[in-house]
Amino acid sequence: MIYFIGAGPGSVDLITVRGAELLSRAGIIIYAGSLVNPELVKKYAREDCRVYDSASMTLDEIIAVLVDGHNSGILTVRLHSGDPALYGAVREQFEALRERGIPFEVVPGVSSLFAASAALKTEYMIPGQVQTLVISRVAGRTPAPEGESAALFLSAGMLESACHELIARGFTPDTPAALVYRASWPDERVIHGTLETLPELAQGITKSAIILAGDFLNTEIHSASHLYSKDFTHEYRNSSLHE
Repeated sequence: MIYFIGAGPGSVDLITVRGAELLSRAGIIIYAGSLVNPELVKKYAREDCRVYDSASMTLDEIIAVLVDGHNSGILTVRLHSGDPALYGAVREQFEALRERGIPFEVVPGVSSLFAASAALKTEYMIPGQVQTLVISRVAGRTPAPEGESAALFLSAGMLESACHELIARGFTPDTPAALVYRASWPDERVIHGTLETLPELAQGITKSAIILAGDFLNTEIHSASHLYSKDFTHEYRNSSLHE
């Protein structure tokens, strides 16, 4: 079997238990060396495991290794950063394997999107304020409805234009914004500002960062969920109003 595994955002201990277990059994590992923490491979790979860094490989070369692993009956792991579903460039690999009738499975991982919220010690949704989070990158002109937040991947190298684009989509210049660099890594950095000020505050950071914008970053908003309110009845609890 071939497994596509989300390696998590960077910290070695943020890979899932399933991912780590499969990594330790693999006879072949192809990992995204430009993004995945190499300590993951050092920690979990067997001594006799064949390890490939895909940073310098073409799609055809990657598929050739995956096919070889399948034909040789070797448990093969394709290790992607974060979760493969977010900008993982996995679709073309899936299609190539399907065309060849080769089975594969996907093991989800902890996205840097969630490591970023952990670094910020916040949550993306605020009851009555923010209920939508747009995951995007710098491209296109999609309007941003009121009460919407944004998370931009792969855009740190164009931070100023990214902030300008969000403003053009409907966000105000004073919208709270943050840049989280290498979330969960030892050299993690969190920079707070607004869409107007963030480009200057985060000068020099051009990659491995997520841009976040929205009122969920505003610590002055105090809006609690109904879920734990004493006045809110649900399947497992009657509210005090019905006692």
